[in-house]
Amino acid sequence: MSSQTSKIVLGLSCSITVGIITYVHMKQQADREKMHEGVIRDTERQQRRKIENIYLLQQQNELTKQLKKELGNS
Repeated sequence: MSSQTSKIVLGLSCSITVGIITYVHMKQQADREKMHEGVIRDTERQQRRKIENIYLLQQQNELTKQLKKELGNS
């Protein structure tokens, strides 16, 4: 009877250990994916800001040209 109980305890311990290892592995994988998605979002955000800054710079250049033109005509 003692041998059977020890086998059950050993089996349960192994099962719980495998379950914990599987959970940790899956959690780490999910965390890595979330972190990668964050990097992708940051890159996209930087690209949008770059495009907006270029657009604003072009507008400022056009306004500067217009102002110089108006001041030159006066």
